[in-house]
Amino acid sequence: MAVVVLVDTNVWVSAFLNPRGSPARIRKAWYAGRFDAVMSAPLLEELADVLARPRIVRKYGLSTKEIEQFIRLLGQGGIPVPVTGSLRECRDPDDDVVLETAVAGKAKYVVTRDDDIKRDEDLIARLSTRGVVVLSVRQFLEKLERGDL
Repeated sequence: MAVVVLVDTNVWVSAFLNPRGSPARIRKAWYAGRFDAVMSAPLLEELADVLARPRIVRKYGLSTKEIEQFIRLLGQGGIPVPVTGSLRECRDPDDDVVLETAVAGKAKYVVTRDDDIKRDEDLIARLSTRGVVVLSVRQFLEKLERGDL
């Protein structure tokens, strides 16, 4: 069984919009089965909402079909995790669903670009007591390349 990872929606958005960036390398590693991704309905809804924003659709020339296919792939390929909204750990309450999904899904890693998560040392320490390690995109890619997952 592959290691379980929560890839934050900000990373999935970047991976979808820029097929040559570092987040896209994470998406490709997931496609290749190098790790399992946990997903919750609120995270999939957030991802769909962000990708469907008119400004983003116009800038990147996205079709509704492309967006729906990507969301469906993540929903079907990810490990579904129910969340209750009961976890309150982050300075930004909107990020609590990310953390709850990771904890409920028994993720070993949270991969994020969100400074409210990755730069909060107290939060990182509290998550580590639950067995969850917070990594940046770069840190996660380095672990992937070394085979340290």
